[in-house]
Amino acid sequence: MNEPAAHRFSRQTGAHPFEVSFEFFPPKTDVMEERFWESIHKLAPLHPRFVSVTYGAGGSTRERTLRMVSQIKAETGVDAAAHLTCVGASREDVDKVVHAYKTAGIKRIVALRGDPIEGVGRPFVPHPEGYTSAADLVAGIRKIGDFDISVAAYPEKHPQSPNWDADIDNLKRKLDAGATRAITQMYFDNADYFRLLDRAGKAGITAPIVPGIQPIHSFKQISGFAARCGASIPEWMAERFEGLDEDPETHALVASAVAAEQVLELVDQGIKQFHFFTLNRSNLVLALARLLGVRPA
Repeated sequence: MNEPAAHRFSRQTGAHPFEVSFEFFPPKTDVMEERFWESIHKLAPLHPRFVSVTYGAGGSTRERTLRMVSQIKAETGVDAAAHLTCVGASREDVDKVVHAYKTAGIKRIVALRGDPIEGVGRPFVPHPEGYTSAADLVAGIRKIGDFDISVAAYPEKHPQSPNWDADIDNLKRKLDAGATRAITQMYFDNADYFRLLDRAGKAGITAPIVPGIQPIHSFKQISGFAARCGASIPEWMAERFEGLDEDPETHALVASAVAAEQVLELVDQGIKQFHFFTLNRSNLVLALARLLGVRPA
């Protein structure tokens, strides 16, 4: 049996070459906040490149996002990145948020155009006095401070992009405007990710495009997310989870296997950076990090 690439490296050198980051969302209740911090404190000892906190539609979690990001940095010492969108807000309002991040010592931002408040499928209409696109937002952030800026990339093309050329052109504009890297939306077929890398390379994009990995804590929940954001669920994966809604133990084992396969295939193809969508849970992400040889120092 072939030895996994991650283990081969760590056994030979006593170190790991992988960089990981983790994404959380701002909790809405006391119980959810307890789980949020429990997960943060379990993952912080892995010394991720950063931990990011999302931003609700239309900036609905703006204050919570700032509070959580500031607290993560203060409590754990881990770099924290605040998500930022430009939906439903003027440039002045968005710039105030960026200045607040800067004042709080937050040096990383995940800059996204954002989804309309009405829902993912609705067309984006810029605020009359607002930023018109994610590239425009990146340029605005860059004028305010020397932030590390991440933007989004789409292995299966953004649902509202007319074609691949337009999608890649938009990605290039975001990076040319001053973004440091792109992080992909969740996807489940690595072939889609490698096709994205190929298209980006042909367009002259040299910035890192980090795979966004979504461990499947609940297949039913993730299927709903995927349908809303234009990510497809491969038939083979749906078959693996079929009938497991009422069998959490088997569901968890299958989820671990599916995520491990995806990550280790990427490792074998030379990928060294990963961004994990945690949904504020740590168990599967801890297991995947361990597969990469990423452990508490």
